[in-house]
Amino acid sequence: MTRKITASLYMTLDGRGAFPKYPGFDRETTEPNDMWREMWLNRFDDVTTVIMGRRSFLGHRRVWTEKARKPSDAQYQIDYSRWLDRVEKICLSTRLKSPGWENSRIMKGDLSRIVAKLKREKGGNIIAEGGPRLILEFLRRGLADDYWLIVQPVVYGKGPQYWGTMKMQATLKLLSAKTMEDGELLLHYETVRGFRA
Repeated sequence: MTRKITASLYMTLDGRGAFPKYPGFDRETTEPNDMWREMWLNRFDDVTTVIMGRRSFLGHRRVWTEKARKPSDAQYQIDYSRWLDRVEKICLSTRLKSPGWENSRIMKGDLSRIVAKLKREKGGNIIAEGGPRLILEFLRRGLADDYWLIVQPVVYGKGPQYWGTMKMQATLKLLSAKTMEDGELLLHYETVRGFRA
């Protein structure tokens, strides 16, 4: 069975890979919202590998290990940290020498070859969680099978952009759309293979 690759995007309305403030974004809760359930919790059983770029990897390592959790954190955050410690983490980097995080390895070189190698290895499905530059490369090369997008209700006007120059169009099919409690959109698309404009 081929390992499925999902790309996860967190973006503003103007396509920026940022986490700006908006009403309700920082609401403290003991229960996971739709975003947490759909993007992570519902996939604990079938995802065994997470691919990240260097900056995303270092940010997750700083904030989301179980060691970084506080006793006051919600149980779903603790569960997520335990899961993230346990799964295989791939850090794409030419600069980082040691991952410094359990169950992690550094890979460098051509992204298409790295993805092909990972798909041949044993394991469950794969999430690409890497920020705009990495996700744009997945889109340009047609490497992801589907995309989960969280679109925040903000036009931000700064920060890295998800969308850039393409050699050819990428066609996606909308599978689901959901509005969340603070006005975010949760969108799920699958890649349409073999479609030519």
